[in-house]
Amino acid sequence: MEQDNNSEDESVGRLPEPADEEPPCIPPGLADGETVEMLWQLRSQRRQSSPELPETVTRLTAPDGSVLYLVGTAHFSDSSKKDVATTIRAVQPDVVVVELCQYRVSMLRMDESTLLKEAKDINLEKVQQAIKQNGLMSGLMQILLLKVSAHITEQLGMAPGGEFREAFKEAGQVPFCKFHLGDRPIPVTFKRAIAALSLWQKARLAWGLCFLSDPISKEDVEKCKQKDLLEQTMSEMIGEFPALHQTIVAERDIYLTHTLRQATRCVEAPHDAQKVPAVVVGVVGMGHVPGIERNWEKQLDIEEIMRVAPPSRFSQVFRTILKGVVMGMLGYACYRAGGTVGRSLLSLPGVQSLMETLRPPPA
Repeated sequence: MEQDNNSEDESVGRLPEPADEEPPCIPPGLADGETVEMLWQLRSQRRQSSPELPETVTRLTAPDGSVLYLVGTAHFSDSSKKDVATTIRAVQPDVVVVELCQYRVSMLRMDESTLLKEAKDINLEKVQQAIKQNGLMSGLMQILLLKVSAHITEQLGMAPGGEFREAFKEAGQVPFCKFHLGDRPIPVTFKRAIAALSLWQKARLAWGLCFLSDPISKEDVEKCKQKDLLEQTMSEMIGEFPALHQTIVAERDIYLTHTLRQATRCVEAPHDAQKVPAVVVGVVGMGHVPGIERNWEKQLDIEEIMRVAPPSRFSQVFRTILKGVVMGMLGYACYRAGGTVGRSLLSLPGVQSLMETLRPPPA
């Protein structure tokens, strides 16, 4: 399988091949051209022209005849994993596109048990990494959202992103299938989201995320795949935080539509170099499906939704205050502990890393 990325400025990196991949049996002694022809024909035989697919799948067509099968999923759902596997096996795609960016591609490399442990373990290192990657306010908001994800993980005993790992595994078993990352880089999304919120909205959102404790069942997760119920929930969210919905949902609908349309371009048949319509499977959260459908035939401005404003004055002031508080606490700790112990404390890599994180960016 080829690993690829649809965005010009992103890179997937080398991903491990699925451990349980079973490639077709190729007779010995075949020339390269004969092998390619045999695999192409094998995929054509497996591809169903009128497949019976789950009700979560939406079919969209491109002007050149290429077809997109868009699988709407719930991110903590076993049935979504089955929907993804069923779709890929039935249509034998040329390209699989998932709602991930290069900053979240690591979830494809980890097994379920490791991901469960990682999702529940929010430590100082993760806080530092989030702040360095996204800036202070966006980084702190990311940590709060990780806390929400950990809450759901603990409630369900299931790690997020199972449908993406399933897509990666199944794509590896389809000859000539490429694997693309289709989502906007997460630092851009977080920075634009934070910049769009007022100070009062940031405080309300942070408070709500900090004290989220409602129980969540697998039945609740499955309800997220019902379009009418999901649209009602989204409407309630828009009423609370319209700017947040715009940056986290609507703008990413546009970006995902753009990458999916790039993927649905004619492909070159390897045996005769003829251009033929592509078959593409897209795997996205159900909440993005209506927006992708609406945007499918529109002119899209990707540059606009990729712009990130410089840090606000409030963010710079808050960073300075936070650094002062941290330095004050460290100074008091050194005073109480004594000179030698204090110097040892300040020399710890974790403390130095935290101070480096809070250092203002160069002008």
